[in-house]
Amino acid sequence: MKTLVIVSHPNLLNSRINKKWVEELSKYNKEITVHDIYKEYPDGNINVAREQELVEEHDSIIFQFPLQWFSTPPLLKKWLDDVLSYGWAYGSTGKALVERKIGLAISAGIRKRDFHEEGKYKFTLEEITVPFKATALYTGATFLPTFAVYGAENELSDQEVEQSAPDYVRHIFNQAKV
Repeated sequence: MKTLVIVSHPNLLNSRINKKWVEELSKYNKEITVHDIYKEYPDGNINVAREQELVEEHDSIIFQFPLQWFSTPPLLKKWLDDVLSYGWAYGSTGKALVERKIGLAISAGIRKRDFHEEGKYKFTLEEITVPFKATALYTGATFLPTFAVYGAENELSDQEVEQSAPDYVRHIFNQAKV
């Protein structure tokens, strides 16, 4: 089983969490392919055929990103719009994602307690990311449990950031068994 991690962070070099995750994932390059789309496509022009080929070479796809305005960074949305095309990802002949697994790895600046129906923002992270689950279902993929780290803006210690990286790798390997 090979996993493709599509990293979508507009400023990865200055990231605390996503940068640490990429460093940790890179230790497992036989099982995990790390693909930084902001590095690959700084102009935003996505090579759709190349991206589709990359997806086809993997059993699982993890979208890794910082939550921005309760959504994805813009290039990931563009990637989804461009790459998951009719006739390839969906439609009568679009079967490329059938039996593949799709998951999310999210760093959130906001505290976990704020992502709750009683919390400050009244929605859970699962509710905010429903479009990904719907996309997986629509394309015949299996949607995996999300890996998330909260509090990046103010309460996450360096030790917690460090620990999140091996936890994330374990999460990926555990999901590969599902």
